[in-house]
Order: sequence, then structure tokens, then C-alpha cells
Amino acid sequence: MMRSSRVLALALGAAPLLVSAASPAPQDLPDSGLSAKNGAVDLPIAVPDDYRLVWSDEFDKPGLPDPAKWQYDTARNKQGWANHEKQYYSADRPENARVEDGKLIITARHETLDPDTVKDYGGQEYTSARLLTRGLEQWKYGFFEISARIACGRGTWPAIWMLGTKQDVSWPEIGEIDIMEHVGFDQGEIHGTIHTKAYNHVIGTQIGSQISVKDACSAFHKYQLWWTPKQILIGVDGHAYMRFANDGSGDTARWPFDDPEYLILNVAVGGDWGGQKGIDDSVFPSSMAVDYVRVWQQADR
Repeated sequence: MMRSSRVLALALGAAPLLVSAASPAPQDLPDSGLSAKNGAVDLPIAVPDDYRLVWSDEFDKPGLPDPAKWQYDTARNKQGWANHEKQYYSADRPENARVEDGKLIITARHETLDPDTVKDYGGQEYTSARLLTRGLEQWKYGFFEISARIACGRGTWPAIWMLGTKQDVSWPEIGEIDIMEHVGFDQGEIHGTIHTKAYNHVIGTQIGSQISVKDACSAFHKYQLWWTPKQILIGVDGHAYMRFANDGSGDTARWPFDDPEYLILNVAVGGDWGGQKGIDDSVFPSSMAVDYVRVWQQADR
């Protein structure tokens, strides 16, 4: 999701399958937008028996998101966000991010704000929120599951994703894991992608795949990541559809995923991919509802 600014699981209790040492070479250039299909697999994915729950948010306390677990990213409101996105990301504003009825609601709205009272306002015509665990919690490897009903409508671009925490490394070398992305003009198509220095959309080599989830806008689904030292698997509802393997070279340009990463939840508006076919203002407000976020790791980690 940052872009230019910016695992095989067997049935529960089974051991991970070892994959080839060769990293998946890009076989297809992106077919449209920023999507890719060169990491496609068809595998089961589930929390292994030897993993334990280490972090979660069940969103059971109404009000603003828990500040002990989530921060707001507002850093580029004044100068504009990556990918030519059109939204202003607010902080501590329940119109854009709140917990109610046991769910986190992130809402993108078509509205303008008062520049006299909103000092970092960049004149955007849309507001939304971008929540992240940076500075509060980070993980190296693990099984991640986010139950969500995504925001939809032409021009929306909701995402569930991760970025590395190294302070002296920039994107894409820092490593990005996109657990779920959806662009509103292509309703029901869910994308899972990784970006590294060697594999990223700027040079047409990102590794990813997509899966059709026809009711993603109206029903909750489990968006899943199993990240190990050997591979990354991304799936939905127990079905992995994307895999990226560590080639064992030790080259961080190809595999930067041996360092901690933090989690990000956001709903962007417009942008190079999300706005590729324009923005339909009639779809707003458009919300992503998150029922829970859960993270498991091996007991000895």
C-alpha cells in the first residue's frame, strides 16, 4: 500500500511444508494497476498447533480506538499522501475511526474541513483514518488474522498491511506485506502482495496474487498471513492463494523479512490504483469494519 512514497499451512497441527530454495521469479508483469499474479498458489492455511496468541484487539470497548494498541498516521496530510491519494487522515475523530458494537469502524467520507481549526489540513475533499501499531507493537514472523468487512465503492482503496521498522531503510527495501487490498472499481477481487527492493511495482516485479471474494463488501472474512523464516503465505478463510519463498541467498533486497514489522489498517481514496477509474462520490461514507485482529507466534519466540 505504501508503494512509491511509500506459507504453506497444512491442517492444524501439521508441520510446514519446506519450499524450494529458489525465490519465485516474476513470470508475469502486472496485468493492470498495481496487481500481480506471479505468486499464485492453492493451499490450506491455519494457525499451527505450536503457536500461541501473543496480541489481539477484540474491539470490545466503545469509543476511540485503544491508544495503547493503535496510533494514527497523519504525517503527510499537509503535503499529500503517496500514490496521489485524495484523503486527509484524521486523528481522534470518531467520524473516521471509532469502536462500536464490538467492531472497529474506519470510515472514508466526502467532506472538507476547516483549515483554520485543522492545522495540518491539505485541502483534501475526503477524510479517512490510517491506524498503525508502529511504536506500540511489532512482530517478527507469526500468524496474523484480521476479520473484516471491507469498504467498497469506486474510488475506495482499503488495505490491511505491514511495513518494516528499520529506521535507516526506505521503501521498498524496508519490506512491505499487503495482507489485503481491494480497489473499489473491481469489487470482490482481493489482492495479496509483497514489495522488496528487488520485487516491487515500480520495476514491475512485485510478487502477488488475487482471489475472488464476492461478498467481501457485505460479509466478514478472515484475512490471513503466515510469515516464517522460509516463506510468506497470504490467504482468506483458510485458503492460501499467494506465496513468496525465501530463496536463502541472504540478500535483503530479495528477502527483507527477517526483521520486525508493524500492522496498518486504512481506507484510502483515489490514487494511482484506487482512483484508476475515477471516484464515485455517491458511495461515501464508505466503511471498513474490523471484528478483531489476532496475532499468534511460536511458543519459543
